[in-house]
Amino acid sequence: MSTAAKAAVRISMPTFIDSHAHLCDPAFDEDRDAAVQRLRDAGGIGVVCIGESIAAAERAAHLSASYPGFVFATAGVHPHDAADFDLDRDPAAIRELIARGAVAIGECGLDYHYDHSPRPMQRRAFAAQLELAKETNRPVVVHTRQADDDTAAMVAEAGAAGVRGVLHCFTGPRRVAEAALRVGWYVSFSGIVTFKKWDDDDLIRAVPDDRLLVESDSPYLAPVPNRGRRNEPAWVSFTVARVAAARGAEPDTIAAATRRNTIRLFGLSIPSESES
Repeated sequence: MSTAAKAAVRISMPTFIDSHAHLCDPAFDEDRDAAVQRLRDAGGIGVVCIGESIAAAERAAHLSASYPGFVFATAGVHPHDAADFDLDRDPAAIRELIARGAVAIGECGLDYHYDHSPRPMQRRAFAAQLELAKETNRPVVVHTRQADDDTAAMVAEAGAAGVRGVLHCFTGPRRVAEAALRVGWYVSFSGIVTFKKWDDDDLIRAVPDDRLLVESDSPYLAPVPNRGRRNEPAWVSFTVARVAAARGAEPDTIAAATRRNTIRLFGLSIPSESES
């Protein structure tokens, strides 16, 4: 596609930010740069690249350095790996990555569905990263699955202490979202909302305009019409359209709101947005 043709396509589609992608996952090893270009071509003006382990965060930092003002890295330890969380080593590594430009801590949180790490160790690692967020004034990217009471309680306590964050790839229950929203947190929706089994548009509508994010969570959870394929940041456009339909809004409106919210939460500096 020519440069002029690409420009014409961008004019006709909403511009968006992917607030959560695992671009450093091995699934992208063969075409990572091409995936970034496809995101640009689809109207993406930025992507938050998640470091769900110290090793992944290092890779995310390198990718961010290759795409300044477009790819933004995070650093944290996923609840699946909480059993190996070292209270001395891992916070120190996260602090170093923040000094190098990581915009958030995470993905961290609680996962009582798989229980790959014992629950007390998950809570210990999550608490340490929430405390680190308070210390460094960075937001937190939170994974929660079947850990509703503990997630709501820990988020409420952290939020009351001034910690900011987002419940990523959220699917409910609503009371957990409400606990997060009460302390000024954000809620992010992924391609799951396009699936046939999705039946909770009320949850999508419950999130205020200024607390709403969208994400790919790629390479996972490809939205319809690409269900079953490796997910791409470019396909957030389908999630934007579905969220807009659920809220009775135009895709442009949702894309603009989620852009603003992502920039605000993570403190992003995006040249294309500041120039618009």
